[in-house]
Amino acid sequence: MLFDTIAAISTPRGEGGIGIVRISGNNALEILGKIFKPKSKKNIEELKNFSVNYGHLYDGKNLVDEVLVSIMKAPNTYTKEDIVEINCHGGFVITEKVLETVLKNGARISESGEFTRRAFLNGRLDLTQAEAVMDIIHGKTEKSVSLSLDQLRGDLKEQIGHLKKLVLDVAAHINVVLDYPEEGIDDPLPENLVGNLREVMDTTDILIRSYDKGKMIKEGIKTAIVGKPNVGKSSILNSVLKEERAIVTHVAGTTRDVIEEVVNLKGIPLVLVDTAGIRKTDDLVENIGVEKSKQLIESADLILFVVDGSRALDEEDMRIHEAIKAEKVIGILNKIDIREDIDLSPLTKINKWLEISAIKNQGIDEMEEEIYNHIIEENVEDSSQKITITNIRHKSALEKTKQSIENIFETIENGLPMDLMAVDIKGALDSLSEVTGEISSEDLLDHVFSNFCVGK
Repeated sequence: MLFDTIAAISTPRGEGGIGIVRISGNNALEILGKIFKPKSKKNIEELKNFSVNYGHLYDGKNLVDEVLVSIMKAPNTYTKEDIVEINCHGGFVITEKVLETVLKNGARISESGEFTRRAFLNGRLDLTQAEAVMDIIHGKTEKSVSLSLDQLRGDLKEQIGHLKKLVLDVAAHINVVLDYPEEGIDDPLPENLVGNLREVMDTTDILIRSYDKGKMIKEGIKTAIVGKPNVGKSSILNSVLKEERAIVTHVAGTTRDVIEEVVNLKGIPLVLVDTAGIRKTDDLVENIGVEKSKQLIESADLILFVVDGSRALDEEDMRIHEAIKAEKVIGILNKIDIREDIDLSPLTKINKWLEISAIKNQGIDEMEEEIYNHIIEENVEDSSQKITITNIRHKSALEKTKQSIENIFETIENGLPMDLMAVDIKGALDSLSEVTGEISSEDLLDHVFSNFCVGK
């Protein structure tokens, strides 16, 4: 199965200027020879590597489409196999017909992420780079894509390689001491090797701490807009989006479901969630929305608690106030254009109020700035750390590495035998290898590549 020639549509389904059908494997050129007639009338073997060739695609004697064919021969390709990309017209039917013709002549349909999986298995990419490919495709902002491009370039791979070399130097010394005691090598670790361990522990600690920042940039901050009905939650969402995504009326309970949109806030994806107004209601559909809103209050990274500045607080305001957590809430006093005197002192969980008029678009820029400052807190924008990890798998493996190094230092401090270090040294090496995929299970690979689209 690994050596089968695979094919898939690599462009989004639907109408477009072009559609691309990708073929990869040992028989890619052979299959192309059965179905493609170049305008130059050359044989497929005569076509140059890394060339684009104009011609026509046939299913037997039937013309399928007018196409451009890119030829890329192994090993200098994405998968390190022969690759053919057929650029056809971008209609749904015609692209499917091209793929069908390719499959009929000896290829099989690829599985999700199988092209990238082959790139990994053939040594073209390590696992961190393969994961970066998916992150680039799913990137929500320029900043998130930039982090993924650094990883695709191999920055994390190189860092892990450096750490492994430091640990291997220590492992070599320990093995010599344990295996050749007659050589008379000192039992305690030399200071330079102790320095190796300190560098590994410090670096892994920095990488681990970078995860929160990386996750924020990659996945965004889930921000729930909560408040009682008709306080202006949907108007705030529309103001930030600069479009009317949510329905705005004066009728309480208009928003009955959760509306979610992503906003680029200075490079950080802000996942704005407009919730149904929280109140007691006999309406079955609205009540489901209210329950979803309550769940979001618990799961959200940030809450925008909206209060109507044109009327006094009531029981519904207080009920929502009791449900929110003070450390992740920003108070929004809306409708200041028709503001009445309102006593906000009972809302003790709110340290600072932002005054806006969503309808008049007043204070929206200041609100966005405050949200951004709340998110980044103090040092999330510190760029002194070159590498930022964004994957929980990497964080988990690095935590195991750090724990193994800490165990070694504990062994040294307690004057315990060196053979105890050997177990933790192996553990550190194994966990570092997990990051890059040098040690990986089929289940892990299946999980990673199942998140890819079929044509990648």
